[in-house]
Amino acid sequence: MRPMTSGGASDLPAALATAPAAGTAAEAGPESAPLVVLIHGSMDRSAGLLKLSRRLDGDHRVARYDRRGYGRAVPHSGPFDMAGQVDDLLTVMGGRCGLLFGHSYGGNVALALAMRCPELVRAVIVYESPLSWLPWWPTTTAGGEALDGAADPAYAAERFMRRLVGDEKWRRLPPGTRAARRREGVAMLGELADLRAHPPWHPASVRVPVTAMRGSGGADHHRRGVAHLVDVVAGASLVEIDGARHFGPNTHPDEVAAVIRDVAADS
Repeated sequence: MRPMTSGGASDLPAALATAPAAGTAAEAGPESAPLVVLIHGSMDRSAGLLKLSRRLDGDHRVARYDRRGYGRAVPHSGPFDMAGQVDDLLTVMGGRCGLLFGHSYGGNVALALAMRCPELVRAVIVYESPLSWLPWWPTTTAGGEALDGAADPAYAAERFMRRLVGDEKWRRLPPGTRAARRREGVAMLGELADLRAHPPWHPASVRVPVTAMRGSGGADHHRRGVAHLVDVVAGASLVEIDGARHFGPNTHPDEVAAVIRDVAADS
């Protein structure tokens, strides 16, 4: 575990200092092996990338962490802007150079760090990262509807989750799990509002190798977003996972891990 050096529980009021700090990572694999950092998306947590981690940690040092406001990093006082997200990721890396894999919103965190500290990034791989600051990005997505239709963070989080997993699966979740997900609404609304308002990275400033992934069954806006990213970032490449949708890193971990291995071998 790597303790966070700034923006963590020690900076919070006593009533909030009850959770491990964002930027506290669980790591697996040989300590001397090349570093791979897995960054989860909105309304997810590091556990959502455990399958992927297990397919890489035989010969890589794999770090996963709960981003601020999610999972074990609840509660968190914020802010939930991209600068804070990058600070947390830098804490996880601890000055090490690594390959960054970001799912959904996590891909934007990876690209933002690559723009700020390219010397620490061997390569970036993103999987269907939202480009919601662009004028053509739809507001009818799960994130868009959560932002536009709910002022209450708990309700917004529930609405987001129901949109992603379906009403029936949501109702089958244990009450404690549903309550935990609702508590994550503060982080979700904060980070998604910031993402809509401010580009978190600029194509001309991303000068590390970038691979953009999508599933063949992904939503049209995600597929278009991946193609756009490849068009605007110099040298970026596109990889499509057959049969996968937005949660491809969880449903198709073998195929995603194979891409990470290929990129790692070339970087």
